[in-house]
Amino acid sequence: MNRVVHFELPADNPERAVEFYKKVFGWQVQKWPGPQDYWLVTTGSEGEGINGGILRRQYPGAGTCNTVSVKSVDDAVATVKKNNGKIAVEKMPVPGVGYLAYCTDTEGNVFGILQPDEKAK
Repeated sequence: MNRVVHFELPADNPERAVEFYKKVFGWQVQKWPGPQDYWLVTTGSEGEGINGGILRRQYPGAGTCNTVSVKSVDDAVATVKKNNGKIAVEKMPVPGVGYLAYCTDTEGNVFGILQPDEKAK
């Protein structure tokens, strides 16, 4: 079964958001060394839960985005389209992580689909 594996919190001021979540929940946050302005969030190591990221808000009104792990981004994109969803951002590599695309469901909610592949460049 495909499961939610990551969340993203958009922020107008990511540095401010990082401090907020560190102070409020005790999350560990570190800047990602990759090519994008992105902060990796570790929410804890005990119990159930997922980790995520904080990024600079890409457009007004952008909300939290959950990412689902899939075996194939290409197959998942085809299934999204077949079921009246749309592709918001085409498949792209995330170096050392995998292949990612962003989609919208029939209600306009944005979600990510991620095909893990540490060899992605």
